[in-house]
Amino acid sequence: MHIHSKYSNDGEFGIQELIYKCLNNKINILSITDHNSVSAIQEAIPLCLNLGLDFITGIEIDCSYKETDLHLLGYNIDWQSKDFIELEKSIHKNVMDSFPEMINNLDKLGIQVDENEVLEKANGKLPCGELIAEVLLTNKKYHSNKKLSPYMIGGERSDMPYINFYHDFFAQGKPAYVKINYMDYHDAINLVKSNCGTPIIAHPGMNLKGKEKLAIELLEYGAEGLEVFNNYHNTEQIKYFADLTIQKSILMTCGSDFHGKNKPLIDIGKYKTNNKYDDYLQRSIIQLKKHGTQHAV
Repeated sequence: MHIHSKYSNDGEFGIQELIYKCLNNKINILSITDHNSVSAIQEAIPLCLNLGLDFITGIEIDCSYKETDLHLLGYNIDWQSKDFIELEKSIHKNVMDSFPEMINNLDKLGIQVDENEVLEKANGKLPCGELIAEVLLTNKKYHSNKKLSPYMIGGERSDMPYINFYHDFFAQGKPAYVKINYMDYHDAINLVKSNCGTPIIAHPGMNLKGKEKLAIELLEYGAEGLEVFNNYHNTEQIKYFADLTIQKSILMTCGSDFHGKNKPLIDIGKYKTNNKYDDYLQRSIIQLKKHGTQHAV
């Protein structure tokens, strides 16, 4: 219910390869939720139909609530709406405007990287923190910089070096972070709902770490569910968000947030679970599936 393709700026795989990975992992219900893009959906729908897989249209929208960066999943959306074309254009401009500052902030921290080399590596996609890390860690000319040592083979942050570099330098609150003017959370909710969609808060425990109770406000302002099960929540967060969904009688979802090389320890269809909530989770997915089938074909 939460996977990324090459149409996400930090995704790796094409649609056919991604869907066959789902098939091989015995996944029969899926949603490709690319960052601020619906470009994968047109190819994914007929392929899933031919393979007998249930496909739910989806997107993951960057937005902000009370100065906190959030990710909003939109399921069952009318993916052919021009609203999503406009969203992608807007995000593209905002990210490209922020890119020079990202490079400059790293430089101030003593990490120099060739801006043009990053853009060439992006090959038309939006540059991101993970891509900057890939350039730094795969080109030997940068390897003398000891600040990269934790992300090199054998280093303490080398298990998922690209995403770890992003979290250490470019995540909100980190030293190279650049604020991007993402849409307001309320506008993101309206965007999803006005296009027949179901808004779900993605991995709330990651974005709201230390202030998980803000999820209650997000639900009051229009979200219809929470992604309870993923690869980021700890046991306490899973219980808190699962109990909250049941208390509020809202949707409970799950997802690996699979990207490929940027998150090599995350396998497609694998995430932390708690069997106590299996029945509620299955009912939620069935509800999304029924609605999603109407919009996917």
